[in-house]
Amino acid sequence: MRSFVVGLGRAGAGLHLPVLAKLRSSTPQLFGDAPVVACDPRRNVAARPGLVIEPTLGAAADGLDSAETVAHVCTPPTERLTVLAELATLGFRKIIVEKPLAADIDDLARIIRLRRKHKLHIEVVEPWLTSTLTWRLVELIRSGRFGAPKSIDIVQNKPRFRRSLTAPGHPTAFDVELPHGVALALRLAGAARVTHASGTDLEVEGNLGPRMGGAVVGLRHNTGIHTDIRSDLTSPVRERRVTVEFEKGGAVGHFAVSGDDHHSQLTLRSNGRSEHDVLRDDAMTEWMFQAYQKFQLGGEQTLGFTFATEVVQLLSVAKNICAEPVSRPEPSMVATRAG
Repeated sequence: MRSFVVGLGRAGAGLHLPVLAKLRSSTPQLFGDAPVVACDPRRNVAARPGLVIEPTLGAAADGLDSAETVAHVCTPPTERLTVLAELATLGFRKIIVEKPLAADIDDLARIIRLRRKHKLHIEVVEPWLTSTLTWRLVELIRSGRFGAPKSIDIVQNKPRFRRSLTAPGHPTAFDVELPHGVALALRLAGAARVTHASGTDLEVEGNLGPRMGGAVVGLRHNTGIHTDIRSDLTSPVRERRVTVEFEKGGAVGHFAVSGDDHHSQLTLRSNGRSEHDVLRDDAMTEWMFQAYQKFQLGGEQTLGFTFATEVVQLLSVAKNICAEPVSRPEPSMVATRAG
């Protein structure tokens, strides 16, 4: 299959292209020798071996067989719908979309209609769902080794000043890291409703990024488990941590914080004892490989798409709860209760 990357910002150039290069080298039977095609009219990106740059979607489509091409939509959330509509018109049906699938429920509804009309096969990027750490936690919950899970706490912190202030494609902090956290919570504990949410502004050197400082979402799952998801985009350190408290113990997992090192870590504690594992965990590469396998097999894919729509719906509820931006965050980022 061919690969067509639309959008060469952080996701497209920094994540998708390197992962595609790795997969093309390790699984040539899945990709063949044809170069990757990319397009981003807003950025001046030089072509290099294995990569062809086209100025527009139409120009790229002229040199591609849409039936054998996977289009990667790596544009900001606010531009997803427009790009998807143009790709569908050009005949592309196999599409990978960066998270979140949509910026709000209105765009989500339009994307759902577009998918039905053109019979699109859409896979939404969620590498944590193929993470070795996630599967270890799923197995731990299923085994009942520490009893029933009681609560989940997910922390996603990183400094994100420059991009938040200069690239306004993400409307709020809820659209940056929290889609990963909400998807992980649903994977571990099942369907949920939002119980509380809060959002904060980003302020630095007289510059203001409304609702881009951080975000908090609380969930209550149908299983009775409570989840708190927190993201601070003004944090001086990077951290992606998940803590699961059980009746008879606990588990603390740390996802890799960047593409520099593909390892996660898991610490289990029970009865005063603990054990620690370092896990090989190249989650993004594994997710991309599985997505291309699904495209190769063909057929309607509904489960993953439905899951991605649930994430957008929960985040939309959370954003509505705290629609009025608040001032500089307190360290505790106290949540506002839903009515």
